[in-house]
Amino acid sequence: MPRDVNDLLHGTLDVLVLKTLSWGPMHGYAIATWIEQRTDGTLEIVDAALYKSLHRLEHSGAVAAEWGLSENNRRAKYYSLTTRGRQLMRAETATWRRYVVAVSAVLETA
Repeated sequence: MPRDVNDLLHGTLDVLVLKTLSWGPMHGYAIATWIEQRTDGTLEIVDAALYKSLHRLEHSGAVAAEWGLSENNRRAKYYSLTTRGRQLMRAETATWRRYVVAVSAVLETA
């Protein structure tokens, strides 16, 4: 039986979060929603995985966080990309592009 596409998400979430934050600061729910919308619902981001990724990225200095008010006037933690985060995003994106090309070469072999 084929694996669920969300199983493949493990290990890719950090780069997806970095790319999402390249559009501007967002709170966790907005990040998950943006990714889900961009993938037409193919990728559903689980809260626990998202917040582990955000904490990991914050700890590494790739994102910064500060408290603010959401669209609903609720207190929310907003994450933004740092200079280190932009560098990491570019490097990880290049790695993923190479990976996609390599896997596609294998899968498309007749």
